[in-house]
Amino acid sequence: QVQLVESGGGLVQAGGSLRLSCAASGRTFSSYTAGWFRQAPGKEREFVAAINWSGGSTYYADSVKGRFTISRDDAENTVYLQMNSLKPEDTAVYYCAAVYRGPPRYDDSAYDYWGQGTQVTVSS
Repeated sequence: QVQLVESGGGLVQAGGSLRLSCAASGRTFSSYTAGWFRQAPGKEREFVAAINWSGGSTYYADSVKGRFTISRDDAENTVYLQMNSLKPEDTAVYYCAAVYRGPPRYDDSAYDYWGQGTQVTVSS
């Protein structure tokens, strides 16, 4: 079992930046592939970014490529999502997810553990 807690959300103007953190506890997080997903009101949850447990390869949705960066600090059991050049359409609840030694996947059904989410609101 691993527990995930997101933080770092908030209100920001368009063009601004935020950094989300996902702190893991319960197991050694270095063996987990981690992903970020988001869900806007009235929409389905969608993939944002993922980072592999082995080697740290990263994957991004086309909508955030070049603006968002996912990274991990296994010594701190934490995964980050640096979000730059934010747009109003990035407004959503952002969720951290993890799967033990799994390949990075774009579908949320591949992840076994989820945080409670953190709200990101981008004003125009």
